Amino acid sequence: MQALLDTIAAMATVPRDAQRLFHGRGGLFPGCEHLALDAYPPVLLLTSFEPLADAALEAVGQALAARWRDIAPEGEALNWVYQCRGAQAETRLMAGAVPEPHVVTEAGTRYLVHLLRGQNHGLFLDMAAGRSWVRDHVKPGAKVLNLFAYTCAFSAVALQAGAAEVVNVDMASGALAIGRTNHELNGVKAGAKFLAHDIFNSWGKLTRGGPYDLVICDPPSFQKGSFVATKDYARLARRLPALLAPGGQALLCLNAPELGVGFLREVVAENAPALEWDGRVANPAVFADVSEDRGLKVLAYRAPAA
Repeated sequence: MQALLDTIAAMATVPRDAQRLFHGRGGLFPGCEHLALDAYPPVLLLTSFEPLADAALEAVGQALAARWRDIAPEGEALNWVYQCRGAQAETRLMAGAVPEPHVVTEAGTRYLVHLLRGQNHGLFLDMAAGRSWVRDHVKPGAKVLNLFAYTCAFSAVALQAGAAEVVNVDMASGALAIGRTNHELNGVKAGAKFLAHDIFNSWGKLTRGGPYDLVICDPPSFQKGSFVATKDYARLARRLPALLAPGGQALLCLNAPELGVGFLREVVAENAPALEWDGRVANPAVFADVSEDRGLKVLAYRAPAA
């Protein structure tokens, strides 16, 4: 745990944007592979994938309190939450409070998050570079299809960047409801559509609504009854050519440590061979991994020009 404590001691300022602070999951800090520390200002979240003893939690709490005294403005309280994932899952407020509603910012975009319920908090921090890519590549007036939209973070960014229309598709109506709030928080309600559909039963509707200048695919790697990457990514890739406008782009995401970049490139080559690979979007530096194949994969593709 020493690497985590060292990271806390080296914090230069109080985090103001949502971001990962310590990524033990990348395997670069032996003994800390189960740990992650995130900032969802004004709250810090310590996540462990195995139970932590009270002594370990006390050590983290003391380290955070000591650093807070040095870097926080006078009167700014330390708020932090501990979450254990796995067989002994729990979420515990360790100090301070969590605002309700809890709204964070990333690169100027605002998002509603929730730390005290569930294990998905409303914003996946490892996808920050993917959202930045969308911000940089969306053309004014573009039509965007956001598949497996979750809370529609990509959509809010795309509309801020000048897209005319974004169609958000996800089976979870609750997640899409948060997505609506995210659009309201950023003043980009116009142009956003929300479809609580099973994507694999909606190709006709989605194709008729196209073609799209950008299609974003960020599915779960394994979610029984929804998406299993090893069999369903091929089904998804086969549909891309019919969805994309000439010269349109696709951003394909995969967060499965056991499946590397080669898996996703082969799926596209076999099922959508006309698409041209535009390269991999680099993950944020803090998410460095002992193997690039284990980390989040975000690949850009382009349809042939007319």
